[in-house]
Amino acid sequence: MKGSQLVAIIKRLEAMQDADSSEVQTRRFEKNGDERGLVTYDPKTETFELEELADHQTFQFDNIDLVAMEIFDLLDDGTDAAEEQ
Repeated sequence: MKGSQLVAIIKRLEAMQDADSSEVQTRRFEKNGDERGLVTYDPKTETFELEELADHQTFQFDNIDLVAMEIFDLLDDGTDAAEEQ
C-alpha cells in the first residue's frame, strides 16, 4: 500500500517549522524530476510562501494545512492520466 502523499507533504512542512534556526527555510517540491513549487517558511512571521514555478505565482499562508493542500494540488494536476493515454 502506497503512503499518503499529503502526509509526506505535511511532514516536510513540519520539519521546516521545527528547524532549530531563526533563518528562513526553503524546500522544493517536484514530480517526476520536474520542479513544481518552491516553499519558504519564515519563523519570525510563522508564514509559508508557495511559488508555483510554472507561472511564478506566489501565495502566502499562515496555516500548514492550507499550504499542504495547495502543494498536493500542484503535484497532482492530472498529468499522470494524460501520460497513460
